[in-house]
Amino acid sequence: MADPAAEISRAQEQIIEEFSNLEQWEDRYRRIIELGRSLPAIEELPAEARDEKFRVRGCQSTVYLKPELRQGRVRFVATSDALIVRGLIALLLRIYSDRTPAEILGARPEFIERLGLGAHLSQGRANGLAAMIEQIKLYGLAFQKLAAAQGGGRS
Repeated sequence: MADPAAEISRAQEQIIEEFSNLEQWEDRYRRIIELGRSLPAIEELPAEARDEKFRVRGCQSTVYLKPELRQGRVRFVATSDALIVRGLIALLLRIYSDRTPAEILGARPEFIERLGLGAHLSQGRANGLAAMIEQIKLYGLAFQKLAAAQGGGRS
């Protein structure tokens, strides 16, 4: 069985490699937008995923992030009304979706700093990215506590 921390590290290294080949920030933004096109538009999300309880606060754009726990792993369905934000979500999902709550809580999004992404985003988008990560971590914590309360103890 693969080491979950190694899998997350590998996912982050793949993102870093993918973007380090793009030297100009314009090209990196274009790639982020391309990734955003891989996620559904807001109107394409199922209605239950567009519930206000799944809306991420702190984002200038409208962002929905719906978690679902299946077989001990958290899977996220997410999107935004802004393509660049959808691209950022797509990157976060590569790190955090289909992970256990413990993996979510233990994973730092190192790729953001290593690519200098935070420094190249507008203040509003940087705040929104931080809000999305915080929401993902809160879902991880909630599912971890739920598992412990149900006697699962391990996550």
